[in-house]
Amino acid sequence: MKNEFEICKHSEFCGGCVYQGVSYEEQLKMKEGEVRGLLEKKEIRCGELLPIEPAPSQFEYRNKMEYTFGDMEKGGEMTLGMHRKKRFMSIVTVDECQLVHPDFNKVLRATLDFCREKGYSFYHKKSHKGMLRHLIVRRGVRTGELLINLVTSTEPGFDEEAYVEMLRGLALEHKIVGVLRTFNDRLADAVYCEELSVLWGRDYYLEQIMGLEFKVSAFSFFQTNVEAVEHLYSYAVGLIDNFEGKVAFDLFCGTGTITQTLAKKAKRAVGVELVAEAVEAARENAARNGLDNCEFLAGDVFEVLENLTDKPDVIVVDPPRVGISPKALDKIISYGVKQIVYVSCNPKTLVENLYYLQYYGYETVSLKAFDNFPNTRHTECVALLSKKTGRG
Repeated sequence: MKNEFEICKHSEFCGGCVYQGVSYEEQLKMKEGEVRGLLEKKEIRCGELLPIEPAPSQFEYRNKMEYTFGDMEKGGEMTLGMHRKKRFMSIVTVDECQLVHPDFNKVLRATLDFCREKGYSFYHKKSHKGMLRHLIVRRGVRTGELLINLVTSTEPGFDEEAYVEMLRGLALEHKIVGVLRTFNDRLADAVYCEELSVLWGRDYYLEQIMGLEFKVSAFSFFQTNVEAVEHLYSYAVGLIDNFEGKVAFDLFCGTGTITQTLAKKAKRAVGVELVAEAVEAARENAARNGLDNCEFLAGDVFEVLENLTDKPDVIVVDPPRVGISPKALDKIISYGVKQIVYVSCNPKTLVENLYYLQYYGYETVSLKAFDNFPNTRHTECVALLSKKTGRG
């Protein structure tokens, strides 16, 4: 069991965990205080500001990591890990990261050692030459499955068979279900899939959340902290008075976890999401879970709603960090539903949207913060809004 005051050996350079060495109790106070301060500054009238919900685990909670190949110093030994703070071109090897399961650290170290021994080069951001770009590790927390994806340029010479054999020989707690290789020759320093090759196994892993099973493919979005987000989603859905036999809209639905949870009771659930790949995954997972009363629509939320004839009885929103645009908010307000549940990953844009909704006749009944990412600055929130009577 890790001590919360134990400083990660990578903290001097990595910078991923800004609250290294800060007690967890103090971290929670700081995050709760930030939310309260934002509400007060924007003059949001909140009926009840509930205590922050601690994470189930402070460590080893991330189910996905995207590592970068590079070097710490120009011309130095190849590294694999995270960008160094304040020095974007430098990469810090993070083979003892505390936010991931030890299997991640083993896979990272084994991959780096393998590539060093083979004499492979990493992709240089300035010269645009070299082979190795990224390593992506994904984990099914409830299923114990690992999916490993090596991202390279199309430069020849990589020994795929030896790499798979090396990985499969590792002593891991989890079971590797797939080893993939993604080819990317684009200049930008970002993961992009021009071609995906399955070197061994399958191109997805399985996960279970909210009593549902999800197939998560190599590049599908999925919540990073499964146990914590299950608490958050359960709380959010539980805020709705009664949605049995009603039509529920889940806007910015991602891969449709909340939509499918609503569909268990609602007459019909409609999920709307901008990313087409996420919508395809949501449809497939709904079929996997035997749910035929939910529909997923791809596109900008405002544009999709403009063309929908259905009227919702309840609305759940879970927007990205930028929040909800005024046009989309206007459309949501126009439905006049009695309750809106707002799930937020950014308290700053949340309060901006709450202010807008408050002006147009919705009051914030309650707000609760959730610490889904201990040791980092990130805070999630769930707000319940209710339409004031006598307002348009």
